Amino acid sequence: MAFLVKKFGGTSVGTAERIKHVAKLLHEAKHSGDDLVVVVSAMSGETNRLVALAREMMPAVVDVREYDVLVSTGEQVTMALLAMALKELGTDARSYTGSQIRILTDTSHSKARILEIEKAPILEDIKQGRVVIVAGFQGVTADGEITTLGRGGSDTSAVALAAALGCDECQIFTDVDGVYTTDPRVESRARRLDKITFEEMLEMASLGSKVLQIRAVELAGIYNVPLRVLSSFEPGDGTLITYDDGDSGMEQELVSGIAFNRDEAQVTVAGVADQPGIAFAILGPIADLNIEVDVILQNIGENGLTDFTFTVHRDEYQRVVDFLQDRLDVLGAQSVHGNDRIVKLSLVGVGMRSHAGIASRMFRVLSENGINLRMITTSEIKISVVIDENFLELGVRALHEEFELADTEVKSS
Repeated sequence: MAFLVKKFGGTSVGTAERIKHVAKLLHEAKHSGDDLVVVVSAMSGETNRLVALAREMMPAVVDVREYDVLVSTGEQVTMALLAMALKELGTDARSYTGSQIRILTDTSHSKARILEIEKAPILEDIKQGRVVIVAGFQGVTADGEITTLGRGGSDTSAVALAAALGCDECQIFTDVDGVYTTDPRVESRARRLDKITFEEMLEMASLGSKVLQIRAVELAGIYNVPLRVLSSFEPGDGTLITYDDGDSGMEQELVSGIAFNRDEAQVTVAGVADQPGIAFAILGPIADLNIEVDVILQNIGENGLTDFTFTVHRDEYQRVVDFLQDRLDVLGAQSVHGNDRIVKLSLVGVGMRSHAGIASRMFRVLSENGINLRMITTSEIKISVVIDENFLELGVRALHEEFELADTEVKSS
């Protein structure tokens, strides 16, 4: 018997039949003795449909308050249907919106952060033998305003609930059966990992892996919530994300996975003064626009001038270029230019801490395949390079082979 949070993503609840399938899984788990809190996303495609409607009503700038009121309704549909399906199977269930369960957040509409969760109603329902179903992705402010947590926010809802309730494990059910060494759609020999550390998963999520929302991984690491990724459609143990307990031989693994992000764009502010404060002069106003900056590079100065380069999400590229173009005189810069056809390719692994030469092997392999490196950034457990998007799949496959990450069973077949 265990106390579990189970989260089901949009593809898992994408149709009425799939919701019934999830209800059957929960019915079986409940009657095997588990106490269950379930977090659901909107049915696949529903949030996109609601966002499109919002854009149709307000093409320029959507009112963030009304946006949250609108897009939060998708999860409400799913939770009610799932509760109905469970009751039809004879399992008592009760559904709650983020407002009803009082998932208290700050006031940042569309990007809210969870501050507190009211546990008493959930625990009372659990005591009464019910399955508790909570709408993911949403919360409420102290003033009663509906908020949403950003794309993928249902993962964060699930982890936050598991942490607040002291659950044994938080299980994320999706359309893949775990975390792989890289995207199987790019490298067919990618191998499913039985276990990965919070650090590695955090890096992979931040570098483009779409399996989990980065905030959910971060929260699970802070509160030490064991996190497991499983398939809704195939039985199996999935991938456990936890702190390394020293018994898995992880130190012997040089590289655990290869992550990539197709949504990168590079911006260069050319000919700015090579002096203290220039980085803040460029990036400070961009931060004020709530635009996240990733890789940053400042060239060696020459004749008192330098070039300052950074990457942003591709959707923000033109906005950033236009904004900086209007500030050329303020910055004293010569020009602004960029490239929105780049990608970030990364190696991730805790084994990098104790093994030298990983970077040189990576650079050698990419060089041998004619792949030019535009930018490089490293940490203790990751090496990232920015390359032209045309070379992404070639780079992934070459590195996957170099660091022997392939599924050996597939390889030998």
